[in-house]
Amino acid sequence: MEVSEIIKRMIDFSKGNLHDINHFMKVYAFARLIGECELLDNNTQKILEVSAILHDIACPLCREKYGNTNGKYQEAEGGPLAKKFLKDTGLLEDFIERVAYLISHHHTFENVDGLDYQILLEADYLVNADESKYSKENIERFMKKVFKTKTGIRLLKSMYLSPVVNN
Repeated sequence: MEVSEIIKRMIDFSKGNLHDINHFMKVYAFARLIGECELLDNNTQKILEVSAILHDIACPLCREKYGNTNGKYQEAEGGPLAKKFLKDTGLLEDFIERVAYLISHHHTFENVDGLDYQILLEADYLVNADESKYSKENIERFMKKVFKTKTGIRLLKSMYLSPVVNN
């Protein structure tokens, strides 16, 4: 199944929740950009893109079950939901397993075991920094602790740490 079909299915899955849809579309766009600039191979790029689209698949369930979307709840619930979501897509089992693994770890910043994982963390943070209005100090600390890719660091600095120029 093509990434565009997965996007359409995820939009349907989101049942009109514009915040969730806009969030995953922004994370997807940053993940795609960073992955392309970091020269991922085609399979890893597609794993990254699908993971970015589905990374918060557990949010509706977490809101209902726990009353919030705490990252650890998302990680616990997201992998199994992603596997079920991707079951009939024709994607290979190892592909689906990697996507589920990434979704089950997208709030875990230690033991990052691949560029797809690293880029997903960076793309999600780039969006969360704006949506949650993170402080400059938080952004600088997170950049030093977590960001590793040249592209992710460049985007983070350009978006949040450079002086604003009004034209």
